[in-house]
Amino acid sequence: MNFLATYIMRGRMQAMLVASSLALLSLMMPPVSVVSSATVALVTLRRGAFEGFYVLACSSVAAGLLGFLVLGNYQFALLYVMVLWLPVWLISIVLREGQYLSLAVEIAILIGIVGVIGFYLTAADPALMWKAVLSQMIPADAPVADIQRTIDVLVHYMTGVVAAGSVFGLLFGLFLGRWWQANLYNPGGFRAEFLSLETKPRLSIGSVTVIVIALASSGAISEIAWNVSILLFVLYTVSGTAVLHTMFSKMKLGRYIVPMLYITLFLIPHAMLLVALIGLSDPWLNLRKRKSNTHTPDGV
Repeated sequence: MNFLATYIMRGRMQAMLVASSLALLSLMMPPVSVVSSATVALVTLRRGAFEGFYVLACSSVAAGLLGFLVLGNYQFALLYVMVLWLPVWLISIVLREGQYLSLAVEIAILIGIVGVIGFYLTAADPALMWKAVLSQMIPADAPVADIQRTIDVLVHYMTGVVAAGSVFGLLFGLFLGRWWQANLYNPGGFRAEFLSLETKPRLSIGSVTVIVIALASSGAISEIAWNVSILLFVLYTVSGTAVLHTMFSKMKLGRYIVPMLYITLFLIPHAMLLVALIGLSDPWLNLRKRKSNTHTPDGV
């Protein structure tokens, strides 16, 4: 994908063309939205906040015009600005100025947490709203009673689930933009940056406190705490992946084990729970810094 990054960096028009056209395409192919937001991230990381915002704003107008001409509406452009491009622009500034990937990841999680709390403060009954949304998705020939019981449980956590999905997309866009930047201007830089990603012990203590509050309280407080915990799960899944990547790359078969790690996470999402637990415990166990006598393959 380096050719696309090279094209984006040729100028403003090229960046705006890629961002806006991929935004429209993502309505049919949602994963493409990651590449669209990565375009904004790359420009911001390389050329600064103003240039990134210029591309963001003009791409929003272009996406709105494309949406109006092709689909008959322009509202999706505003949705992109609020949900994808604006947050990725903000955390790209944090990464560019602070030079710490872990800080950018934490800010992304914080944006999600603010969104969850804000939603609970403004929505009259979040569970009822999600129930109405999910009920409309039940197929006509499905066992309604069984599905309804599942929905009754799920509605209390949907805010956190949706926020977590948005933050995952946001981080993937940032990571792709940073990877592009490294490939073009600092080969190997993103790998070293990602593998050094870590969280502080006080953040882990705070995360455990949130889980304790969720378990010990009831009502709206417990529900908000559980939804925030889902976002913290995203944080520790990312850091836990960096920990395991580093550990596995030190093994003799690391060249094969590391790809299997990512394949496993993609095919078996439940494995993310174990990865998150490793990420949560790493600030105390310091797993990456333990000496290993095994061979470290190059380029893993």
